[in-house]
Amino acid sequence: MIRVLLVDDQHLIRAGLRMLCDAQPDIEVVGEADNGRDAVALAGQLRPDVVVMDLRMPGVDGITATSRILADRPGTRVLVLTTFGDDDHLYPALTAGACGFLLKDAPPTDLLAGIRRAAGGDSPFSPEVLRRLVQRAVHARAGAPPRVDGLTTREQEVLDLVAEGLSNAEIADRLHIGITTVKTHVTSLMAKTGSPNRVRLALFARGV
Repeated sequence: MIRVLLVDDQHLIRAGLRMLCDAQPDIEVVGEADNGRDAVALAGQLRPDVVVMDLRMPGVDGITATSRILADRPGTRVLVLTTFGDDDHLYPALTAGACGFLLKDAPPTDLLAGIRRAAGGDSPFSPEVLRRLVQRAVHARAGAPPRVDGLTTREQEVLDLVAEGLSNAEIADRLHIGITTVKTHVTSLMAKTGSPNRVRLALFARGV
């Protein structure tokens, strides 16, 4: 069961998210907060697996709350769900430690998949956000991409599929291996490439 904390200053948004999550057999909403200060406190008390975090809230905002939650509980996965997909919100959220970034106009199925992927160690992003991340990295970086020696054939296969945006479960299905094995390969690839997270690993694989 995936334990979820919902954080949004709009009651109707939280109510809709709760109804969506409560209808799933593998997701349990353990709490709600309408501001960042309460979100930090509840994250410490309830120990959720995933925090679905809005960014613009009165008092303590979502970016500050994300940073504080992860300082106290680094294993918590914070998935941003926001109306604002611009760089002024995206990059501070990623710097604070958010594992993914979804827009509120995403289909409900994408949000549910994002929660599951976040809980499984993946980094879910709305397609337009991920495209912009790649484009920005392309423009910001000059010269040839770094090369890494010592990758096994299987690691290279996993790296190529990470670059395509596949989740761990999808990679496992594609390569006919266990999901735990995929996680092991991804962890090894991040270490070998110096990538702090899955997004950077995907960018590395794309040569940007």
